[in-house]
Amino acid sequence: MSLTNAYGFMSSTSPCRPLSIERREPGPTDVFFDIAHAGICHSDIHTARGEWGPVTYPIVVGHEIAGVVREVGSQVTKFKPGDRVGVGCMVDSCGECGYCFDGREQFCEKTIWTYDSIDKFGNPTHGGYSQAITVDERFVFHIPDAIALDEAAPLLCAGITTYSPLKRWVAPGMKVAVVGLGGLGHVGVQIAAAMGADVSVISQTMSKSADGLAFGAQNYYAASEPGTFARLRSTFDMILCTVSTTEHFTGYIGALTPTGALINVGMPGDPVMIQVRSLLPQRTMQGSQIGGCAETQEMLNFCAEHGVRPRIEKIGADQIDEAWQNVINSKVRYRYVIDADTFGTRG
Repeated sequence: MSLTNAYGFMSSTSPCRPLSIERREPGPTDVFFDIAHAGICHSDIHTARGEWGPVTYPIVVGHEIAGVVREVGSQVTKFKPGDRVGVGCMVDSCGECGYCFDGREQFCEKTIWTYDSIDKFGNPTHGGYSQAITVDERFVFHIPDAIALDEAAPLLCAGITTYSPLKRWVAPGMKVAVVGLGGLGHVGVQIAAAMGADVSVISQTMSKSADGLAFGAQNYYAASEPGTFARLRSTFDMILCTVSTTEHFTGYIGALTPTGALINVGMPGDPVMIQVRSLLPQRTMQGSQIGGCAETQEMLNFCAEHGVRPRIEKIGADQIDEAWQNVINSKVRYRYVIDADTFGTRG
């Protein structure tokens, strides 16, 4: 084991502060890499603050990780020192179940998450708010040269979270709406447009309309304006909902075509109340959870080819608490990325 500088939390109410964590020495199938950048996801906040259930402290969060390989195990075949790599929400799974064989490791009952999980050696996992990490090569991804490492980091969560459902549902020419133009939504708009969809944004207000159109949307609508959902009734083949509020779910369903699909990736904490008959005649309401390893690499390659890039604000470790508050208050445009060099002197 080796000590690594990190920033983490000692309780659900503590500020983010420096600490040291242990990283295992790379085993035969492991990749050990120096982290260059770590994106801030709202999931980090929900987890560290105990909003999604009990947490083992201290905790180091962060599952949007990009860096450069320092060392590989003796059996590693896909990576070598100096490679530009990334890690997302998972660091291991059983590798033996049907989901793993089918490339849907995110559904494996033994998936080991990048943080707030227990690895196969019985140790707590810690995430990307740190300077280095050791991960089995199955869960490490090549970052294409066309994507800068700081821009690559958010793709490891925001990118795959939006790419996976869009890939399942979208065909060229389809009318697609993205609800919310935040960390997820602004990437989803770009991906849907690159897939050939006619993209619209549904946001609470029109304040980000210029950005939405610049990201590739054809239209921009404000959910708070009277008459919006009446005008949009039966319009969209698919709606990708990236927000955690449930206020307008009935309106979103009504805005679907008779065979349209509402896909939610926003993970609302409150129950969603809908009338079942609103799903008639053949509408679909569905959730989606990131994507498997092969699909994540496919997403990175797609974003490199089509120029899909998150819009980021780079910060230092001493700005994490302020950045979190801005995420909560929807003030970030559009994803914070931490410079890992600010965690301290590297070992």
